[in-house]
Amino acid sequence: MQVGTGTSVLNRIAIGKIRIFKPKEYNISEETVADPIPELDRFEKARVKVQEEQRELYDKAVIAAGEETAAIFEFHADMLDDDDLLDSVKSIIVEQNHTAEYAVRQGFANMAQMFSDMDDPYFQARSADVLDVGNSMLDVLFGYDTKADDKDEPCILVAEDLAPSETVKLDKSLLLGMITREGSTNSHTAILARSMNVPALIQCKQIDESWDGKTAILDGYNACVYVDPTEDLLKSLKEKQAEDIRKESLLLDLKGKSNTTIDGKTIKVYANIGGPDDMGAVQANDAEGIGLFRSEFVYLNSPSDPSEETQFQAYKRVVETMAPKLVVIRTCDIGADKTIDYMKLAQEENPALGYRAVRICLTRKDFFKRQLRAILRASAFGNLAVMFPMITSVREVRECKEILNECRRELENEGVKIGKLQVGIMIETPAAVMCADELAEEVEFFSLGTNDLTQYTCAIDRQNAMLDPFMDTHHPAVLKEIQMTIEAGHRHGCWVGICGELGADLTLTETFLRMGVDELSVNASSVLPLRKQIRSIDLSK
Repeated sequence: MQVGTGTSVLNRIAIGKIRIFKPKEYNISEETVADPIPELDRFEKARVKVQEEQRELYDKAVIAAGEETAAIFEFHADMLDDDDLLDSVKSIIVEQNHTAEYAVRQGFANMAQMFSDMDDPYFQARSADVLDVGNSMLDVLFGYDTKADDKDEPCILVAEDLAPSETVKLDKSLLLGMITREGSTNSHTAILARSMNVPALIQCKQIDESWDGKTAILDGYNACVYVDPTEDLLKSLKEKQAEDIRKESLLLDLKGKSNTTIDGKTIKVYANIGGPDDMGAVQANDAEGIGLFRSEFVYLNSPSDPSEETQFQAYKRVVETMAPKLVVIRTCDIGADKTIDYMKLAQEENPALGYRAVRICLTRKDFFKRQLRAILRASAFGNLAVMFPMITSVREVRECKEILNECRRELENEGVKIGKLQVGIMIETPAAVMCADELAEEVEFFSLGTNDLTQYTCAIDRQNAMLDPFMDTHHPAVLKEIQMTIEAGHRHGCWVGICGELGADLTLTETFLRMGVDELSVNASSVLPLRKQIRSIDLSK
């Protein structure tokens, strides 16, 4: 038996035969051509075809992993409209008389290197996305079959690395698990694996081609793979796998039941979404409402600044579908790790502390008003709340409310029907925690964004993989800030929820309940496990 170790992406077990994934080889000639015009034509046809393929992959990824995760393929498609990239490739064809294949390889490699050389880890990670799109272009130019070769037998796929497009093309019914030598827990491939509920092991340096065809166990709990396992180990982990499946089926019995502890305390369990296409998972998992509608994905998935009507239709669809349950829309949280070309945001040395979220909205009033008008219009179709992100002061809240009221007056003068609208804020900075009493007098609810709150409290960039060993999501200071925020909110009649990743951390559920939290908002797949955990707790002890 051989054992490989790495970093686990999902606590699950996969058992089956290994198949080594071998990437295509591109034999590209460096010889020049006499006439570059046909090469330009070949390049353009390939560009159009790959754009269509990336949008098809987006549709497939939405079904498999949700709209937020699928957004990477919109980014891929938009990349093929980037003037700088296109001009670079065309120049290599026309000025240097090279083939379309050579120009694509060189042009995309140059752009990938540019991202790789940046200091920001988020942009460094985009280097792999550029190469992924470049390889898709080469597939078309070489006439390769762009559908993934899954064969007919379910397998554990082993590779040096897998690009997002390669991952989503795989037939999930034949994919038992994935193991890669490279990769990071924040890569889009790892995010896709988690969203698709596929066990994955990354950074496994012991991978060997001799594993091909052998039986293996991918043990996500212990972050390792056993190749040619012993009979005893195989039997033991098959029992563990069966137990996991049994537990998942039992969770379905919790649909329709309350989130009430043994001693009678009930809290709300809501879901986080990126857009209307995530609603199927929300309803399938029986969430009581939407605690975080990340509205920035309406912007990220649009090739240009979305109109008021486009936004209204997206918000209305979600609010109408969920009615009478509450839907909380976070206003556009662009900046830091989420950038949009058409917004023309300047490069920043430290974007996490820079021009983002409400800071953009308050300095681009027309941009902000379009969104607020759309939200107010949608409020007539259900139970809606709006919350403002990255708040650090009372002044910012009052400015946001003033613009909201200005939009309300405009719509009323236009004869547009508006419903009731709760107003809240994200608590995700130490400054907001320290001013929580004053802030609570301005709003009806708080929602703790624990991802950013941990980042800013511990001074650790959550996009920087090198800092993973230093990240403590259970840091006493963060937990103390959560307690302080809940107490301040309750002193002034605000309900307080948690919408960051800590909300789904079952080891902290009882802690949050004892703190007095009113609501937890998590990814849809975490709703039923969280309900089960809540119903097992007795706060009277």
